[in-house]
Amino acid sequence: MVSAGSPVETFDALVLGSGEAGKYLSWSLGAEGKRVALVERRYVGGSCPNIACLPSKNVVHSAKVAWYARRLQDFGLNAPAPGIDMTVVRDRKRAMVNGLVEIHNKRFAANHVEFIHGRGVFTGPRNLSVELEHGGARSLSADTVIVSTGSRAIIPEIAGLREAQPMTHVEELELDTLPGHLLILGGGYVGLEFAQAMARFGSAVTVIDRSGRLLPREDEDVAAELGRLLAAEGIRFLLGATVESVEGRSGDGVVVKISTAAGEETIRATHILAAVGRAPNTDGIGLEKAGIKLTATGHIEVNEVLRTTADNVYAVGDCAGSPHFTHIAFDDYRIVQRTLRGERRTTIGRQVPYALFTDPELAHIGLRETDARQQGLGYRLAKLPTAAVLRAQTLGETHGFLKALIGDDDRILGFTALGVNAGELLAPVQLMMSAGLPYTTLRDLIVTHPTMTEGLVYLFSSVPGK
Repeated sequence: MVSAGSPVETFDALVLGSGEAGKYLSWSLGAEGKRVALVERRYVGGSCPNIACLPSKNVVHSAKVAWYARRLQDFGLNAPAPGIDMTVVRDRKRAMVNGLVEIHNKRFAANHVEFIHGRGVFTGPRNLSVELEHGGARSLSADTVIVSTGSRAIIPEIAGLREAQPMTHVEELELDTLPGHLLILGGGYVGLEFAQAMARFGSAVTVIDRSGRLLPREDEDVAAELGRLLAAEGIRFLLGATVESVEGRSGDGVVVKISTAAGEETIRATHILAAVGRAPNTDGIGLEKAGIKLTATGHIEVNEVLRTTADNVYAVGDCAGSPHFTHIAFDDYRIVQRTLRGERRTTIGRQVPYALFTDPELAHIGLRETDARQQGLGYRLAKLPTAAVLRAQTLGETHGFLKALIGDDDRILGFTALGVNAGELLAPVQLMMSAGLPYTTLRDLIVTHPTMTEGLVYLFSSVPGK
C-alpha cells in the first residue's frame, strides 16, 4: 500500500479495469485531451479478448473445422481420419490473443492513456491506492472515476468440488490435451459452447444442470431443438440433477455423485468444468471507503446513466449488473461518454440482443412467446424452417428454424433464429424494431440471393393475416 506522505497524482479521469466499457471510455477521454490513467490488475483489454468471448469463439471455430474434417466425404474429398492436436488449437488461440493485446496497447498509447499494471483499491472518494505489478505503489485521484472491474466464474459450494480444482472457462481455453471424459456443471451458454466444441474434438461430454430442461429462459421449442441437435453429436445431458459431492482432481480423474428424480448416480470423468454463473468483481477493492454502495447481489448500485452513489463515479459492465455481454458493455461506454458530454442516453428500454455460438447458432432479440403470454400480449407467429432458406441448402446446414412475433400494429415484437450464422440475422431485425417500422418493410426488401438474410424475406412473407 501507499505509505503515509506519498504524493497523490491527480488526473482528469481514472478507470479501474480495462474491460470493454472502461477501455473505450479511457480512449475517448484521452482523445479529447483529458489526462487519463487506467489501472488493470491482469488482462490488457479485459476478459473478452483474453479469456472469454473471442478466445472461446476461436476454439469453437477450430472445433467446427474438426467437424468438417470428419465429413470430408460429404464434400467429395478422400482423406485419412484426422487427429486432434490440442496444443495447436491452444497455440492458434494464443496467437490471436497476443495480436489483440498488441492492438490494445497501441490504442492506449495513441490516445495518451497512462496504463498502469497493478491492483487498485479505493482509499477514499475518487482516490485509489495502486500496488504495482513489479513492486512499489502509487496514490491516484481524479475528478471522474469509472469502475470497470468485470466478473468472474463461480465455483459452487459442493462437497469436494474446490479440492478437485475444477476448470473454469479460463483453464478450459488453455487445455493442451484432449479430455477423455469432460463433465460440465451448468447447461448455460458457456457450458453448451464448450460441450459441443470438446465433443467435436473427440471428448466424451456429460452436462449436468439443475433445471428440468435446457435454457429455461428460451421458448420450449427452441431449447428442445437445440438439445436434440447437441445430443445427436453424442453429448449426454443430465437435467433436473443435483451434484452431491466430488472426489478426485480434474485432469487426473474425478468421481461425481448426483441425485435426480430417478435416483442417485455416480459418474466418473477425467476433467470437470464449472460453468454455473458469474459473480461481480466488487469485493476487496474498498468501495465502501469511496461511498459506493452495492446491491443485494453484490453489484455496484447505479442509476439509468450508470452513475453510482458516489459523486462523479460511474460503474460499467458486469460489475454494475449490466447484462453480461460485451456489446452491452460497449453501450455502457456510450451512455457514460454522452453523459459526461452533457448529452442524453440511458439504459432504460435498450435492446439486449444476444447469440449463443453453438452450431447451429441461437440468436434472439425482443420478446419470446413465453414473455408475450405472461404479459398478456396478442401476437401473430411466423415460423420458417432453416431448410427453407436456400443459402442453408447450399451449405448443407439446414437444422433449426426462424420465428418472429408480430404485434397488432405490424411491428416486430421479438425474433429468434436457430440456424447457421443466426447471429448475423439480428441486426436488420433490430433496426426494424428500433425504428418502429412494420415487418412489411423487411418482407418487401430486395435481398441478395442466395444469402441467409434472404430468409428474413421468406419468414416475414409467412406472417398470418390479422
